[in-house]
Amino acid sequence: QVQLVESGGGSVQAGGSLRLSCAASITSFSNTCMAWFRRAPGKEREGVAVINKYGATTYADSVKGRFTLSRDNGKAITYLQMNSLKPEDTAMYYCAATYGTTACRVQASFPYWGQGTQVTVSA
Repeated sequence: QVQLVESGGGSVQAGGSLRLSCAASITSFSNTCMAWFRRAPGKEREGVAVINKYGATTYADSVKGRFTLSRDNGKAITYLQMNSLKPEDTAMYYCAATYGTTACRVQASFPYWGQGTQVTVSA
């Protein structure tokens, strides 16, 4: 049924950039709330950013000014552009999706998840 596939992870030096992609095989992609989460070893899962059906975005304080979330409804892809990467950004990054426009925030319940893509930032 629903499939979310992340790509674009890799290893970069501090200050570098990566663009993560989440290709969504899902009905009515344009009506979804899309989010990115990350989990680093020894830390709780953290909501990174979320984008609603209208394109409005919210970001965790830790990534504001450095990360940009966008979506291409024609291609059913959401992108996370990550600039000025820091070692503390090292984590497994996960794409998640849900429906509805009333609660598009990282605290929402996301029934659909990708398998993740690893991001490693060296000092």
